Amino acid sequence: MTVRFILVSLCIIFFPFSAGAQPKDPSQLQTFQVFFENDLFGKTDKYYTNAVQLTWLSNDLKQYKDDVRLPDWTFPVIRAIPFSQTPGSIHNVGILLGQHIYTPSDIQATSLQSNDRPYAGFLYGGLALHSKTDLILDTLEIVVGIVGPYAYAEFAQNTVHEMRDIPTAKGWDNQLHNELAVRFSWQRKWRIYRDQAFNTFDYDLIGHSGITLGNVRIAGTIGGEIRFGYHLPSDFGSDTIRAGAGVSTPALNRPATGRRPFGIHLFAGSQLEGVVHDIFLDGNTFKNSPSVKKEKLVGDLSAGLALNFDRYKFTYRHVYRTKQFAGQKQDQIIGSLTMTVSF
Repeated sequence: MTVRFILVSLCIIFFPFSAGAQPKDPSQLQTFQVFFENDLFGKTDKYYTNAVQLTWLSNDLKQYKDDVRLPDWTFPVIRAIPFSQTPGSIHNVGILLGQHIYTPSDIQATSLQSNDRPYAGFLYGGLALHSKTDLILDTLEIVVGIVGPYAYAEFAQNTVHEMRDIPTAKGWDNQLHNELAVRFSWQRKWRIYRDQAFNTFDYDLIGHSGITLGNVRIAGTIGGEIRFGYHLPSDFGSDTIRAGAGVSTPALNRPATGRRPFGIHLFAGSQLEGVVHDIFLDGNTFKNSPSVKKEKLVGDLSAGLALNFDRYKFTYRHVYRTKQFAGQKQDQIIGSLTMTVSF
């Protein structure tokens, strides 16, 4: 179901916009992005086992009130955000919709596995505000959703398992209870260095840091990414599905035609996260529920490949993540696939 959903989304949204006349000014281009993450790339079916996120990003805006989709009452709030008033900055409005699925290591057991990650689903929608200069990208993200049976994680996972003719997960009766989920997050990315090698290849170093608050997660992150390749895009790198992640927003110096030549680059990244609260490990906020003792520091190491041609970009990232809770049998490998189109 997940794969079919992605393919249908691509066909419906990508092709109609790319087939007709397109604006020549790249600042008028909107961006649509599909994220797909799954542990099948690590040959497992447990823990953080699947996630899908769709994101839409507006064209460049000189000020947020230029976007007619934002209601008037939001502008005083937006003006209070420090980065929204940075001189010379350009802004984008983003909308996101996604689902996460979490399971224990033994999905055939029907009883509660008290020392393993609880079953949980997270279904959400959100609004993201991006402000960027040539060197800095700030992202403020507000997400509202549901954790529990109403997230339909059991339906999504077991439908895919039935389609693939593999055993379904049997322990979803032990998942977290329904709970309204709210998450506020901020992330800053900054281009630390950029240069060229052999007059052909480009390379750069991009750092990031951020903070997340809410009953879903309270955490702080710091990390970076190094990229090397041919016709390196002038954006702020790629992202996994995470709170406050930039939606691959283009930098200001895109080609005047809106088109980019073919490019290919390799990248490697790392991230360290300090976790104060994680509802998917700590359990429900207001009800007794399954829970485990979380690790307070979690690290990611990743590497991948990105292809960009004209207004399309395809990225694959292989992520190694350290243990997230006491009793976790092994670190986790996750594959992250991203498909992007500007139109």
